[in-house]
Amino acid sequence: MGQRTPLYDLHLALGAKLVDFGGWDMPLHYGSQVEEHHQVRRDCGVFDVSHMAIIDVTGREAFAFLQYVLANDVGRLAAVGCALYSVMLNDQAGVVDDLIAYRLDDGYRLVLNAATRSKDLAWLSRQAEGRDVHLQERSELALLAVQGPQARVRVAQLVNQQRAELIQHLKPFEGRSDADWFFARTGYTGEDGLEIALPADQAVSFFNDLVGAGIMPIGLGARDTLRLEAGLNLYGQDLDEVHSPLASNMAWSVAWEPAERRFIGREALEHELRSGASSRLVGLVLEERGVLRAHQVVRITQIGEGEITSGSFSPTLGKSIALARVPAATADRAEVEIRGKWYPVRVVKPTFVRHGKTLV
Repeated sequence: MGQRTPLYDLHLALGAKLVDFGGWDMPLHYGSQVEEHHQVRRDCGVFDVSHMAIIDVTGREAFAFLQYVLANDVGRLAAVGCALYSVMLNDQAGVVDDLIAYRLDDGYRLVLNAATRSKDLAWLSRQAEGRDVHLQERSELALLAVQGPQARVRVAQLVNQQRAELIQHLKPFEGRSDADWFFARTGYTGEDGLEIALPADQAVSFFNDLVGAGIMPIGLGARDTLRLEAGLNLYGQDLDEVHSPLASNMAWSVAWEPAERRFIGREALEHELRSGASSRLVGLVLEERGVLRAHQVVRITQIGEGEITSGSFSPTLGKSIALARVPAATADRAEVEIRGKWYPVRVVKPTFVRHGKTLV
């Protein structure tokens, strides 16, 4: 038996197929993974993401602490409510985890991955030793993600006027509190939407309200194909402690300025920047019948080999797509080995679909 979110019994009642994900019993789908995927692209759907870790960072040295442990610059959070995406690096510039950081009235909020929850807490606690920093895991909160082009309109119809106005005025990558609820215009699908942190004892009722209003519950299966189409990395597959953000199509998540800011992994990252990364993360599109999967070998003529890190059939494109780590010199064509045979693939920028638009 794995860990369970406050919505576990409701998932069973809704007919979910449950699977283990990072030690948590989570819904894979509620009947049709493909239909759930299309629902998010067309309208909206709701995900239970309460397995993710929410950590509030407060104290006199909270800002300096985050400037040290995050590769991005929390100084960019110019006002309460601003959010940014970042990675935490080890000394070798490998990725400890990726996360979203929000600026709160009295500090900061980090939302981290579920599978790395214990590791991240231990790592952050070690870095906080001797500092005036308090780390509070908000395990009393549940977290829901309502994603899709109609998400904000549909949720606003189910909350009080004050919260509806808050949702209406939220900017992309902004998070605001209303009493003990927190609404953020962020997500992991390549569509607009909301992530809502709320007291765990209110989560079942609100999830029921969403489903009762016709907002389809969505499982981890569609979550994975949606994020893959959007070119969003999954920690443990496309990101890990061995490869740097420069080798993972995430150089944009590193802030080099101010130049005097010393963050964990900066020295190793600067060395890699000077010498050049030996590999990079690209997108692959299979034009023939077949399915691209993680760990399949990618061959680039006269250059070398790489490996698929994430792959699946894309319901939006009607083709198989993948993210792959390949030699830096890779151009626009490659081959993938599927069941002992080699299939040609196109090498593309690793963003396939965003906001309902096909980009490849």
